[in-house]
Amino acid sequence: MQHDSGMPKAVIFDIDGTLVDSNEFHVRAWREVFLRHGKDVPLEAIRPQMGKGGDQLMPVFWPQADLARFGDEMQEERVRLFIEKYLPRVRAFPGVRELFERLRADGVRIALASSARKPELEHHLRTLGVRDLVEGVTSADDADHSKPCPDILQAALGRLPGVAARDVVVVGDSPYDGQAAARAGMKFVGVLTGGFTEEELRKAGAIAVYRELAELIGEPAWT
Repeated sequence: MQHDSGMPKAVIFDIDGTLVDSNEFHVRAWREVFLRHGKDVPLEAIRPQMGKGGDQLMPVFWPQADLARFGDEMQEERVRLFIEKYLPRVRAFPGVRELFERLRADGVRIALASSARKPELEHHLRTLGVRDLVEGVTSADDADHSKPCPDILQAALGRLPGVAARDVVVVGDSPYDGQAAARAGMKFVGVLTGGFTEEELRKAGAIAVYRELAELIGEPAWT
């Protein structure tokens, strides 16, 4: 796999559901916090919202008047609950470091862009063991709005000086990654490890869809 016109100059990876197997834990944490505040939201209703940050997810289930009163409190509760109860159980998907090493060997630059908060992100970086291969990392704290808004991807692009949006591929597990990529002027490649279907990812603009990240170690269809 040589760096030619078909290769991107950089790849920006989502983390939750893409590099680490964490989506179901996030679903459970949201449900628990919603219950604490008096709203019983089924797991099945929360799952399709994975890939969004809390600023985009909470308004799906709560009126703005409630969020104005205790939205920030719920967000902080969710972060604490996830970190204390679920984060230690999160594992990396197979092949992450091997893929990153392959991309770097081909001259492709790498950044990470997540809707996670910084404490979660730091834990994921330690779990993944790829900090030495990554040029930039952005979190929900680096953007005014989370996915499907393009802010986090644009912040990640800012960590890759000399790279234009059109030369970037975003790899993610949710339609919201695809929508954010399109709004940022970037290509999108989907993986099925986050619970969304190939059809959902294709509708969100995926130029290729893989069952799991390790499949990209071969010859990814970047173009």
